[in-house]
Amino acid sequence: MDLRIFTEPQQGASYQQLLAVARCAEAAGYDAFFRSDHYLVMGDADGLPGPTDAWTTLAGLARDTSRIRLGTLMSAATFRLPGPLAIAVAQVDEMSGGRVEFGVGAGWYEAEHTAYGIPFPPVGERFDRLAEQLAIITGLWETPAGGTFDYPGMYYQVAGSPALPKPVQRPRPPVLLGGTGRKRTPQLTARYADEFNAPFVGIEESARLFEQVRAACAKGGRNPDSLRLSNALIVCCGRDDAEVARRAAVIGRKPDELRANGLAGTPAEVVDKIGRYAEIGAERIYLQVLDLADLDHLELVAAEVAPQL
Repeated sequence: MDLRIFTEPQQGASYQQLLAVARCAEAAGYDAFFRSDHYLVMGDADGLPGPTDAWTTLAGLARDTSRIRLGTLMSAATFRLPGPLAIAVAQVDEMSGGRVEFGVGAGWYEAEHTAYGIPFPPVGERFDRLAEQLAIITGLWETPAGGTFDYPGMYYQVAGSPALPKPVQRPRPPVLLGGTGRKRTPQLTARYADEFNAPFVGIEESARLFEQVRAACAKGGRNPDSLRLSNALIVCCGRDDAEVARRAAVIGRKPDELRANGLAGTPAEVVDKIGRYAEIGAERIYLQVLDLADLDHLELVAAEVAPQL
C-alpha cells in the first residue's frame, strides 16, 4: 500500500508552506506529494494568503525536491487549453527528472470560475471537453518523435502539431481520473487512465466504484488488472485519543465524524481502516492533510502507520 500526501492549498497556503510539507513528506518516506487544483477557498477559512497555481507550484517543487513524486488531484479541464497544458506538464516532468503524475477532471466548483473569470459550461459539455482534452494531451505525448499530431474535435482542433516537448516518462506520465460518476467517468477511465481514485467515500461505495471502472475496462477490451485503484481520505492520527481530538479541533472537525468518514484515531485504528480499503482492491491512499503546519502529524503516520501496511 502506497501512502501519499494530499494538500488543499486553496484553504490557505504559501509556496513556502507547501515546500515544507513536500520536503517533510519526502524525508519521511512517503511515495508522493499531491495538491488540489482550485482557485477559491471552500467553507469558512479565510484562504490567506490566497490561491496558488497547481502547476506553478509543482514546477517549483520539481526543482526543490529530489525523490518524491508530484501531481494533482485533480486539474480542472475548464482551467486550461489542452495544448498548453500538455506542454506545461511535460516541462514539469522534465524539471523533476520524470516524477510527475497527471490527475485531471471535468471541473465542478462553479464559484471559483465566477471569481476568476473562467467559463463554466454545463456538466455535459464539461465532460465532452474533458474527453477531448484527454485525447489531445495523451496524443501529443505519445506521438513518435519527428511525427505530427492532428485532432479535429468539437471544442478543440489541433492540426500539424509537432507534439513537443516530450515528457521524460515514456510513453507519457501516469494519468489519473476519479470521481463518483456512473457513466462518463468509468468510460474515460477505461480508455485513458492508469489509475482511478475514489475520493472521500466509504468502503462500500469505494467497492462499487472500483467494480464499475473494472467493468468498463472489461467492456472496452482492457485488462482490469492494468488499472491501479486508490482512495483519497482525510487523515487525523494521534498517539492517543487526546491527540486525535486536538488535531480534529484544529481543522474544525469532530473525532467521531472523522473516524466514520476518514482515517482517524490511533495508528492501530488507522492501520485497520486502511486494511479494509486494501481488501476491496485499493493499492494507494492519498492522505488529505488539512493542517499544513503540523509536520509532526506526517512524521507520526510515516513512523507508526506505514511500516505496518
